[in-house]
Amino acid sequence: MEISLCMIVRDEEDVLERCLLSVCDVVDEIIIVDTGSIDRTTEIAKKFTDNLFHYEWVDDFAAARNYSFSLATKEYIMWLDADDVLEDKESFLTLKKQLDGKINRVSMPYHLSFNENGQVTHSLKRNRIVKNDARFQWSGKVHEFLIVYGEALESDIPILHKKIKPHSSRNLKIYLKMIESKIPFTHRDTFYFANELMYNGRTEEAIKYYESFLLEKGGWIEDNITACLHLSHCYKELDQERRLHYLFQTFEYDTPRAEACCEIARYFIEQSQLPLAIFWLELIFSLKKPKTMGFVNESSWTYVPHIELCYCYDQLGQLDKSYAHHIKAREIAPDHPSVLFNEEYFKKRLD
Repeated sequence: MEISLCMIVRDEEDVLERCLLSVCDVVDEIIIVDTGSIDRTTEIAKKFTDNLFHYEWVDDFAAARNYSFSLATKEYIMWLDADDVLEDKESFLTLKKQLDGKINRVSMPYHLSFNENGQVTHSLKRNRIVKNDARFQWSGKVHEFLIVYGEALESDIPILHKKIKPHSSRNLKIYLKMIESKIPFTHRDTFYFANELMYNGRTEEAIKYYESFLLEKGGWIEDNITACLHLSHCYKELDQERRLHYLFQTFEYDTPRAEACCEIARYFIEQSQLPLAIFWLELIFSLKKPKTMGFVNESSWTYVPHIELCYCYDQLGQLDKSYAHHIKAREIAPDHPSVLFNEEYFKKRLD
């Protein structure tokens, strides 16, 4: 079985070659759809493929991706963004051999950010490879997603998102144009519009749309949890009671998540209620990280609770427990700034 790589790009001269070098020798066809580049993007694309197409941008990511998919000629289609990288080519070639025509979709981890050691701090899963003749379609003008069904293969081969460009207001402008044009939002649009408002510093408006999203009911569990976490962040400087309320509301949708427990602990640390903070941090180690396609803050499940517990036990005068958690944090994230600071601190304390 062969794979077509389908990409939509615009002004990606700083990252496109890195992306294509990482994958060009493991896919069988490369299709690049340019949506209006004015830099060297198309020149770089031509180094790797003759299948370069131009598409008039209409403020609709799904439409552009669907066009790119329509050009694929191989049995399977893979998609990437220009700032993505595939590092494990050998495992990917093994994965290709598993594509037997019966598998409709392959999900792969999407690593979004990294700490000082290159360890993953935030990730999720995306449907990354799909069967061509299934004719799956993308949906959503912004934060588009593939509507898929059928037999699935869960791969542990990650795609690394190595973003260089700062977050822009592009997506927010598309949503605002939809409102101006009276194009109705889906329930999902409401959630992602709230995200864009928050990312662009429009906190009070973001709160309005997050709360509207949650009141509508019926949202994806992972979006509900993320909305609550974001609402807690929005309320941090506005209303401490509401901040805590939305952290606890995450428990209505699923078993406790480390992301919420860490934030609850931070609230109690700020209130100088360290025994309560310790309770929520210690609880994390008994939790099972969910298998989900949703957003996961990996650091909240690994070294962050140990760093916070190191602080809490030190403040309570329990040096042995504090140092034990420092050792655990150091094993996981030895170059984290807090770990380095604590290392020097304990050298002085324990001498």
